[in-house]
Amino acid sequence: MEMADHKSEGVSSARWAEGLRAKSSRLTVKVGELARKTKKLAKDDPRRIAHSLKVALAITLVSLFYYFEPLYDGFGASAMWAILTVVVVFEFSVGATLGRGLNRVLATFSAAALGFGAHFLADLAADKGEPIILAFFVFLLAATTTFVRFFPRIKARYDYGFLIFILTFCLVSVSGYRDDEILQVAYTRALTILIGTFIAILICIFICPVWAGEDLHSLVSNNVELLGNFLQGFGARYSDEWKGDKQVEGCKSVLTSRQTEESLVNFARWEPGHGSFKFRHPWKQYRKIGSLTRQCAYRLESLNGYLTTETQIPLHIRDQLKDSCSKMSIESGKALKDLASAIRTMTRPTFPNPHVEKSKAAAKNLKVALKIGPCNDGIDLLEIVPAATVASLLIDSISCIEKIAESVGELASMAQFKKCVEAGKLAGLELEQDQQQNLPTPAIVNGHCHVVL
Repeated sequence: MEMADHKSEGVSSARWAEGLRAKSSRLTVKVGELARKTKKLAKDDPRRIAHSLKVALAITLVSLFYYFEPLYDGFGASAMWAILTVVVVFEFSVGATLGRGLNRVLATFSAAALGFGAHFLADLAADKGEPIILAFFVFLLAATTTFVRFFPRIKARYDYGFLIFILTFCLVSVSGYRDDEILQVAYTRALTILIGTFIAILICIFICPVWAGEDLHSLVSNNVELLGNFLQGFGARYSDEWKGDKQVEGCKSVLTSRQTEESLVNFARWEPGHGSFKFRHPWKQYRKIGSLTRQCAYRLESLNGYLTTETQIPLHIRDQLKDSCSKMSIESGKALKDLASAIRTMTRPTFPNPHVEKSKAAAKNLKVALKIGPCNDGIDLLEIVPAATVASLLIDSISCIEKIAESVGELASMAQFKKCVEAGKLAGLELEQDQQQNLPTPAIVNGHCHVVL
């Protein structure tokens, strides 16, 4: 019996040890996976590390109100509002921090003033009428402010401010009914909120600043370039040289960038002039360019479906349309890349864009080929539907690219982009080439220029 007991205990210990090793192995795998994700997160954008350190610094500074007796004696328990303010105000970009900070300060002071006004009017009534008047003001301002928050423009920029306005007004007006020292309490809280906001904004601006305007500028130019890469790759597909997975992913990323773009536009409008971006930079124009870029991306995403049905088109039809479609795609891609370069380097683009003119000429040839080619060969119309669809999408995309070029030109004019001296030097050579090829000739060429005046 004792031997059996020892044997069973040995088996149990072995199972327990094996289970412990399995759990330890799984824990090691999870820790390693977490470490890899952390490293990738920091490597993708090193500014995240700097932002974390800046927030820690700001919270540490405002914590001094509690650590030092002279500061604590002056503010008391209201010093905690400075810490809370830093936590809720400090955002990743300067524009977001300024927006939330100014919203909080303005809402706090205006709501406090109105709250004291409501409390003063309520004091004029008797004890029985005071709660009724206070309740009426709370109801009126809460209902009005909540309804105003539904306006799209106000919600985009001032929603947080109106939320703090409701909260502060209710705290001041309602608390004043039971607390006779509400004026002193409100004063110290407002002052600590102001100090916390001031510290957060100073650290955000002067220590490794992250400008939402720069991020927006890069996002819009990158999106335009991604569409150019797609079109150039699609044109090369007719020669069986393109594996379009990367370009398709880029096109899809353009379609999913709307929310980020809208947020960056709203944040950038709060920022002061910095770097190459002057005060009152036309940030709204980036929203227009982004909207047109997504419209073009929808058409290009539909083009991707054509690649899977290409084999269904008769070979001689595909060969007949190949040159025109390839020319349209490649020239349209070059036009978009030129526009992306103009935005990135903040130089004035050429209008009309020479590559757009070439793609329009190729589109005319494609229309002629569709009219006189396949129909004379006695081919079923269903067989040429994919080719006609591609032609239609490409032609529509050219009109979108023209609108993008116009919007970029408007941005360059409003933001006073600089002129490119290289474009003038290249104009004569491009003009001669266009005349030899009997193509439409624009005034000058928009090359990839880095020398500016």
